[in-house]
Amino acid sequence: MIDLYTAATPNGHKVSIALEELALPYTLKVLDFAKNEQKQPAFLAINPNGRIPAIVDRAEDDFAVFESGAILIYLAEKTGQLMPSDAKSRSRVLQWLMFQMGGIGPMMGQANVFFRYFPEKIQPAIDRYQGESKRLFRVLDAHLKDHEYLAGDYSIADIANWAWVRTHKWSGVAVEDLPHLQRWLDAIRQRPAVQRGLLAPPSERDLTRDDNEEAARKFSEAARTMVEMGQSKT
Repeated sequence: MIDLYTAATPNGHKVSIALEELALPYTLKVLDFAKNEQKQPAFLAINPNGRIPAIVDRAEDDFAVFESGAILIYLAEKTGQLMPSDAKSRSRVLQWLMFQMGGIGPMMGQANVFFRYFPEKIQPAIDRYQGESKRLFRVLDAHLKDHEYLAGDYSIADIANWAWVRTHKWSGVAVEDLPHLQRWLDAIRQRPAVQRGLLAPPSERDLTRDDNEEAARKFSEAARTMVEMGQSKT
């Protein structure tokens, strides 16, 4: 059994989706950011950085793993699934995983902060992070033109990137001009394990939509508090 410490964020959903895809039994432990539970000593003993997600593998002497990318690698290697074992194929998966960890996640995260959560609208910052997010989307689109998935078969690289890119509307970045990226987004969204993983836990706000300005405003205000506390909602 695996304990998953998480919240309804792209990084959190990366791991719940992977656990569902791998059919690994897990217990959901949702942290309440409003109560600052991610900064309490009990959780800091699992993740000294005080961020979600983190797991504790009860079957492996309560082995703790933090950082979403590291968790995905651990689960893939534990099961022998969602990542090939030969060096070149494994490297391809890790390259696209690092693409998300070093690019897609940080740029979209900053776009969210400045576009949605920051109390002042600093347009150069918004333009900067939305523009870089779109550039990275174009990289994905160009690659997906000739590839069904990012690194051969469906893998943890797809899970990691998809969990973030699916929320592009919340970051204020359009993908209508990126047909190959749209095809990939739609295909992964249809996977039953992905749909189950997105409910572990469900989001307070559907970050794939932006059609209710009042609901978006209220969610952004709540999220702004989390940003000020040092823990972004995404």
